[in-house]
Amino acid sequence: MLSLPSSSAFTLTVNRTDPISHLVWRADRIGHAVTPGLPTGFKRLDAELPGGGWPPGTLTELITRDPGMGELRLLIPLLRQLTRSRRVVVMLAPPHMPYAPALADFGIDLDWLLMVQATHAADRLWAIEQTLRSSAFGAMLAWLPTDRTRPEHLRRLQLAASQARGPSFLLRGLPAQFESSPAPLRLLLQPQPAQRLAVTLLKRRGPVLAKPILIDLPQPEGAVRLREPNVAPTAIRTSVRTSGHTSHRTPEQSAVLSTLRHAHRPPPSAVH
Repeated sequence: MLSLPSSSAFTLTVNRTDPISHLVWRADRIGHAVTPGLPTGFKRLDAELPGGGWPPGTLTELITRDPGMGELRLLIPLLRQLTRSRRVVVMLAPPHMPYAPALADFGIDLDWLLMVQATHAADRLWAIEQTLRSSAFGAMLAWLPTDRTRPEHLRRLQLAASQARGPSFLLRGLPAQFESSPAPLRLLLQPQPAQRLAVTLLKRRGPVLAKPILIDLPQPEGAVRLREPNVAPTAIRTSVRTSGHTSHRTPEQSAVLSTLRHAHRPPPSAVH
């Protein structure tokens, strides 16, 4: 006759699993991150993110109704910390050229900001993947083509992001909130009065957070400068370090550019 184990034996078996108990994630708790996250600059947000900040080696989606709704200002503390630490920040295919004097007012060192332009959707997706595989950046911000991004593209990008040492942000339009995504962290950003931003956690490794997190957006360190309407786009473009205007590049910048130049470019049919 088969006998059941005694309660003491069962207790002993459970105790043997204690050394790996931290690897077991429970849905009612915020997930444990093997690598600590980089501080966001906002304590309330850090407290709700696995790892206590922006996760490295994975994708983070920032979803907004339109570009320029506060997504860059949300990342200002991170970009300021990275560029002042001489880490390259790659901005790939932004819909509008960032205004260099405004970025400088926020304390960002423009010498460590690398702009990559890719007009066509296929070129953009390819450039994002190759940049992720280079892993030679402090952070990457990439604007995805809304109508040409498919689930298989996101899976490839998530796989490539696992090789990166810094956080990787995909900035997407509002329809993306209703689509599935392999990104472990997805945030919906909605502007609020008084220079605030409502951050809704659409997806994280943790329990559902019913209410959005209200964040006071950072202000420039110096006087606020408004872009003059008669400033030529070329003047703004040359104010930010780009692959075509940088006369001296850091080894990190050169590594990213070298990857983009020498990686095998697939035919458009493989990306569209």
